[in-house]
Amino acid sequence: MEILYLLIPISLIFVAIIAWVFIWSVKSGQYDDMEGPAHEILMDNDSIQPAEEADKQSPDQIKSQINSQARSEENQDH
Repeated sequence: MEILYLLIPISLIFVAIIAWVFIWSVKSGQYDDMEGPAHEILMDNDSIQPAEEADKQSPDQIKSQINSQARSEENQDH
């Protein structure tokens, strides 16, 4: 019975750590786009820009270009 005095605080510490890691991951954007990378690997994208031009663009611009290309390909398939 005395072991509970040790196990309960340890379990509460673990719960607090897990909650902190989850909140951090949500705030840092780990769960923002769950489908994009999965669809991106399947797309045959021949219109990839050279590295110099891609470096000048922000990641949001690149994502929007990829998503718009994916939408246009989905519309062509249907």
